[in-house]
Amino acid sequence: MPDQNEQLQRGLAPRIVVRLADENGVLRMAASRLLTRLIELEAEGRQRIDIAITGGSDGIEMLRLVGLNPLVDSVDWSRVHMWWGDERFVPANDPDRNALQARHALLDMLVAQKGLPESNIHEIPADPRSATERNQASAEDDARAVNEAAVKFQQMLLQELGNMNGEPRMDIAWWGVGPDAHFASLMPGLPQITITDPSQLTCGVTNSPNMPPLRVSMTVPMIQRSLETWVIASGEKKRDALSKALGNFDDPQAPITFAAGRKSTLWMVDVAAAPRS
Repeated sequence: MPDQNEQLQRGLAPRIVVRLADENGVLRMAASRLLTRLIELEAEGRQRIDIAITGGSDGIEMLRLVGLNPLVDSVDWSRVHMWWGDERFVPANDPDRNALQARHALLDMLVAQKGLPESNIHEIPADPRSATERNQASAEDDARAVNEAAVKFQQMLLQELGNMNGEPRMDIAWWGVGPDAHFASLMPGLPQITITDPSQLTCGVTNSPNMPPLRVSMTVPMIQRSLETWVIASGEKKRDALSKALGNFDDPQAPITFAAGRKSTLWMVDVAAAPRS
């Protein structure tokens, strides 16, 4: 099994784990840290900052807390670009869609009140098919549709970021952890977690064990280009996942072990999620 020394040799930052008292502490720290880092990067003169955000209950609640934090008014949101590390391949108006939940939690407010341009929100393509087309689709039809969306997502990344230091990358990417130790839509044992081709930035998923089964995700090569990678995990239901992950690296049976950044890799977890010593 790979160890952290191998990750360091590949230019990835060592993992730092911060333990907090409870879920509220994890999410408030993450929200405050995001705003603080944006302010710092802008003070350094950065004219563009690209962030990959996550869905799930923790990710969406963190976005809501960002909007409630007084520091939200100190960010120049016109410099910030929002991406998703993965998305459920459902219609644009489906309540399961990460982008729709994120808009309700934070992004619509930032556009309406804080100067975030709509053009700075880069949603992963939704499923454009009608309900009838989806219901009548074969497995091959579904695979074709979700893979077309993944190709479009990669084209978006290349068009927006392909000329930045020679490769697309996120400045900040944050991730949640599933109880099965998955992150993004990279599931234990599925082939997408083993993609190593540096030119493949995105992938389609057709058989996710978590509903819905069709998804689009960044790949590990894209994810590990992020300058800063943050992982948030809270609650006792995440303890088994963290037991598999902490101290472990690049394990396809615990995909979150692939989450790492070039400059920093920070895990924020609460006591309930952290394995007992």
